[in-house]
Amino acid sequence: MELRTLRYFVTVAEELHFGRAATRLHMSQPPLSRAIRRLESEVGAPLFDRSPTRVTLTPVGAVLLREARALLDHADRVRVRVSTAAGTASITVGILGDGTDPGTARMAAAYRRSHPGVEIRVRDTDLTDPTCGLRAGLVDVALTRAPFDETALTVRTLRSDPVGVVLRADDPLAGRDRLRLADLDGRSWFRFPPDTDPVWQSYWHGGSPRRGPVVRAVHECLQAVLWNGTVGLAPLGHDLPPELTVVPLADLAPSRVVAVWNEGDGNPLIRSFVEIATAAYRR
Repeated sequence: MELRTLRYFVTVAEELHFGRAATRLHMSQPPLSRAIRRLESEVGAPLFDRSPTRVTLTPVGAVLLREARALLDHADRVRVRVSTAAGTASITVGILGDGTDPGTARMAAAYRRSHPGVEIRVRDTDLTDPTCGLRAGLVDVALTRAPFDETALTVRTLRSDPVGVVLRADDPLAGRDRLRLADLDGRSWFRFPPDTDPVWQSYWHGGSPRRGPVVRAVHECLQAVLWNGTVGLAPLGHDLPPELTVVPLADLAPSRVVAVWNEGDGNPLIRSFVEIATAAYRR
């Protein structure tokens, strides 16, 4: 059995849909179906029950799924160890906005312990690219916030944070226990440049077009509030200067901290990164 074919099989088993699996693997469906049929011939039994409405694993397929995952995990560990011994193992991580998140610190410590010989490069990015250079090939994996355009990307949610309105401490709304988006009508908001991901921009604008200063970084957002009384949104729990305050916003979905990487990227260092990040942010 070839490792590549086993990866094909695991992807189909996870999706239970040949079309979605082919999309994840960046291939067309016919060669994927042929590869699975060859694997079934090699095993000597069907791995999937196929019907016009659904695909399910057979008992033999369920056994192979467990064994294939274990084998692929072992192969990944071998690749990492060999690359580390050769001094060629590295990963570039993109981090958006605030690198002081305690989850990021736990993640970095855990990854160093797990992969002491791997060189970790960090690319800190501004607020105009929520994928931190992933689409441009500048990073291998990103720690960022959703939502954004997820086309051809794989996204793992690590944590969800309620969102609040950042205001000057002397703002008339600063004393409120909670605000709604309608309370901010007519106010100046900080905005992102026009070419910013539209899904990302819409979320941080509360779903409506806004007027106000254009910003690219967290410190620019805070300065816009301090100097101009501009309002904007931010996750709750971040430390702010005493001149600023944040009031919880009642009618906006939480902001999700996510790990994101290119769909179909089989780099074992990325898979390990995502698993370690999931555990670190759960605490």
